[in-house]
Amino acid sequence: MLKFDIEKREGLARVGVIHTPHGDIKTPAFVGAATRATVKALTMKQMNELGSQAILANTYHLILRPGTELIKKAGGLAKFNSWYKPTFTDSGGFQIFSLPDVKISEKGVKFKSHIDGTKFEITPESSMQAQWQIGADIHMAFDHLAKSEDKKDMEAAMHRTHAWLDRCVKENQKLAKQAVKNHESEQYLYGIVQGGTFNDLRAESAKYCADQPVDGFGIGGVFTADGMAEMLKTVNSILPENKPRHLLGMGQEPLDLFIGAEFGCDTFDCVGPTRMARNGSLYTYDGRINIKNAKYTYDFTPLMPDCDCECCKNYSKAYLHHLFKTDEITAKILASIHNEHFVVFVTDQIRQSLLDGNFQKYKQQFLSRYYK
Repeated sequence: MLKFDIEKREGLARVGVIHTPHGDIKTPAFVGAATRATVKALTMKQMNELGSQAILANTYHLILRPGTELIKKAGGLAKFNSWYKPTFTDSGGFQIFSLPDVKISEKGVKFKSHIDGTKFEITPESSMQAQWQIGADIHMAFDHLAKSEDKKDMEAAMHRTHAWLDRCVKENQKLAKQAVKNHESEQYLYGIVQGGTFNDLRAESAKYCADQPVDGFGIGGVFTADGMAEMLKTVNSILPENKPRHLLGMGQEPLDLFIGAEFGCDTFDCVGPTRMARNGSLYTYDGRINIKNAKYTYDFTPLMPDCDCECCKNYSKAYLHHLFKTDEITAKILASIHNEHFVVFVTDQIRQSLLDGNFQKYKQQFLSRYYK
């Protein structure tokens, strides 16, 4: 069983430490989205230097390229991409169910690669096998995300997610026994709570997942920003206190981090910070700016004078503006360093404010300035 120590609680919020074979994660923590075994535009060395504690890779994308068997032959993800800290893998369900012409059955799903049209089939069992080949510390169970927001469709997808979780658990237990025999590292399984925007379905899903022999929980699916707090209250009041909770795909907006932490989530991941960075949208304490705007042409001040990332310590807004206007690759690198550092740092500060007992004050000060 994955070890998770809780150091302090404040309502549903908690400060803790997740202990993995590749090291500890001090929570709350923002997890870098290394979809294809890399965080776009950043090296693993840069991710380490900007303060990231963990990354999350996507099983769907790694099945397509380079193939999970290749990663296993390389010695697992850590040796393949030189990230020796903790790693999560998402099952890729969100990406698969976003594809056209997906054929869904109780067995699993059939789909075509978005790259070259190659046909694939993924089942709960093959998803577990692929994630064990990748060799992450923490896996996400294979789940069904309904495209429709109709409640009946959401409910059907939720029940299929629960049935698939049972099969993921059985396969994971079998693979764990094999790993023990082969003297390989432990790997852990999170069940996924679904139910969309319907709190009664979320409650039902949380109760089901809570009763399963899993090591933690992912909270996935589609929900509105306005309804996130209420949904998390519902779910995290049901999920067991002694297991970690990961909020899937959230963290592009700083508000997501504050709401997630306040209502009981321990880790978060999102591709948003680096995606926005590549388009010139950069975080500051006074909100996001578009560095491509003409007003930054002669602005020789740092992006954020009080930020200690490589970008802010060494370069001006005018230089960043120039790099983006001339479409230099360096623009995307420096911007990604800053945005990723920003969300990691803010999440770390949320953790510290909970430890210091001034979370609400920090939240109010930060959000009133950022969204003024």
